[in-house]
Amino acid sequence: MQRFSTTSHTANIHTRRGNAKLLALVFLAAAVATALVTWVLVVMFTHKQEQRTPFVRVVEVNEISTDPEPWGLNWPHQFDGWKSTAGDRFYGGSSAMPESKLDTHPWLKRLYAGYAFSIDYREARGHAYMLYDQGVTERVTQKPQSGACLHCHASTMVLYRQKGLEAMGEPVDDKALAAEFNPEAVQRGFEEVSTKPYQEVLAMLMTTPDGTPDENTPVFPPAPAGGFEGQFAGQPVPENHPMIGEAHPVSCIDCHDPATMAIRVTRPGFMTGIAALAAGEGAVPHLPSIERWRRGNREVPYDPNELASRQEMRSMVCGQCHVEYYCGNKMTLKFPWDNGLKVEDIERTWEETKFPDGTAFYDYEHGETGAHVFKAQHPEFELWSQGIHARSGVSCSDCHMPYQRVGAMKVSSHNVRSPMENINNACQTCHRQSEDELRLRVETIQNNTKQLTEVAAAAMTDMLDAIMEAKAAGVDEETLAKLYDLQRKSMWRLDFISSENSQGFHADQESARILAESIDYSRQAQAMALRARAPEAPSTEELPREPVEGVTPAKEAGQGSETEDSPEP
Repeated sequence: MQRFSTTSHTANIHTRRGNAKLLALVFLAAAVATALVTWVLVVMFTHKQEQRTPFVRVVEVNEISTDPEPWGLNWPHQFDGWKSTAGDRFYGGSSAMPESKLDTHPWLKRLYAGYAFSIDYREARGHAYMLYDQGVTERVTQKPQSGACLHCHASTMVLYRQKGLEAMGEPVDDKALAAEFNPEAVQRGFEEVSTKPYQEVLAMLMTTPDGTPDENTPVFPPAPAGGFEGQFAGQPVPENHPMIGEAHPVSCIDCHDPATMAIRVTRPGFMTGIAALAAGEGAVPHLPSIERWRRGNREVPYDPNELASRQEMRSMVCGQCHVEYYCGNKMTLKFPWDNGLKVEDIERTWEETKFPDGTAFYDYEHGETGAHVFKAQHPEFELWSQGIHARSGVSCSDCHMPYQRVGAMKVSSHNVRSPMENINNACQTCHRQSEDELRLRVETIQNNTKQLTEVAAAAMTDMLDAIMEAKAAGVDEETLAKLYDLQRKSMWRLDFISSENSQGFHADQESARILAESIDYSRQAQAMALRARAPEAPSTEELPREPVEGVTPAKEAGQGSETEDSPEP
C-alpha cells in the first residue's frame, strides 16, 4: 500500500513538471508571436507613413531652381536616376563622342547634302549629354544655328521668362523670376530669343540665375566654348564670350511644378503645337482630353496642364522635345501639328507654311539637285501616336521610366533609357512572355525596319543620280519642278523614319507604310527623270501581243511545260 502511494506521488510530480514546461513553452511561443506581430505592425505602419510622406522637403525650390542639385536633396532617388543617364561616369572630350551615323550609313550624306547634318550626325546618348553634345557638334561649331536649338537641349524656362518680362516692361529680379511660372512671359521670351544666334542665346543662358548663386559647378560638365575647335559658326570664339555661370540640360523644373511636384508641360513650342492640334481635325484617339475639348465650346485654347489626364501628361512631358519641329533662324520655332500627327499631315502643314517674308517654307536646299526639302528632327511622339501602345493607353513613361520599388515607395525611374535594358519592369507588367521572347519580338521589328530603310535609301540614291542626269541633259524647269516635288516627298518620308529613334518599334506598320511610300516616290522620280533625259521611246505598236482573256492561254505542245493534255484549272 505504501509502495503504491510513493509511485503515485512521483507520477504527480512528473506531471506537474511537464505541465510547467508546457506552460513555459506556450508562454514563450506567445511572447515570440506577439513580438513578431508587433514587428510586422510596426513595419507596416512605417511603410504606410513612408508612402504618405514620400519625401522630406529639406530645402525649398521654386521657379528659378533650374539647378537640379537642390531638388536632389528633397528627392534623392529621382535625382540619382537622372544622373545615371550619364552611365557609370560622364564621358567628355572628342575621343568619347558616340559613333558617327554618317560613317555607318554613308547614304545619309546624300540625304542631307547642303545641310549641317551632312557634316556631323552621331548616335544619341542619354539625357545627361543633351546640352554637352549639342555644344560640341560641328553642326554648331561650323554652321550658323539659331537659339531655338536650346529649346529642348537646355533648361531654358527662366531665361525665357526673364526675356519675356523685360519685353513686357515687368521686374526681372530674382524674386520676380522665382515667384511664378508666368506662361505669358515664358511665351514672349521664347519668341524674343528663338531666332537669335545660338552662341548669343547660350551666353544669355550661362548668366541666367539658376537658384544656386554661390555654386558654379554643374552636375554635368559644360561643353568647351565653341566645341573642340573653339569656333562658333566657323569663326573663333570671341574674346568677350562669357565663361562664367552655369547652364543645365533639361532638369527637374522642366517637367515638375516645384511647389507640388506635379508633372507639367513647360515648353512653349509644345503648348502652341498641341493647341493647334486640338483646334484642327487630326485624329487623336489616344488623347481623350483633346476629344473632350473638341466637343466643348472651344472658347479657351486647349491647355494640357489644365485638361490632360495624368496618364496623358506622362507622354506629353516627353513630347515637349521628342518631336518634329522647325528650329531655324527664319521664324519662331514651330511644332507642325495643325493638320494632325501623321507624316502626311505634318507634310501638309509645312507645305501650307510661309516664312515671315511670304516665301514658301523649306528646311534646306538640297546640295546636289537644288530642291527645297523638309528635314525631320526626331518625331518619336508623332510615330508613337500611330502605334498600338498609344492606342492602348500606354504612355512613354510606362516603358522608358517604369515604376520601381525603393523601400516601401513606388518611384518612377528617372534613368530614362531603352525598355530593352529593363524588360521586367518596362514590358512584363503587361506582357507575360519571357524576356527572350519579348526581346526577339522587338529585334524582329527593328531589323525589318532597318532593312526596309536601306531599301528606301538605295531608291533615294538612284533617284538623285537620275535627277542629276536629267539636269545635265538640260531638262526643262517644269519637269524639274515635278521631280523636285517627288524628291521632297521621298526624302521627307525616309528622313522621318531614319531620324525617329525607336527604329520603327513605336508603330511598326506605320513605319513600313511610310518607307514604302518613300520608295514609291523615289522610283517615280527616277522613272520620270530617265524618261525626260533619254531619247524619245520607240513605238511599241508593232510588237506582237496576245489579247487579254482573263487567264494565260495554254502554249502549244513542246513550247513550255503546258501541253494540250494539260488539265484545265
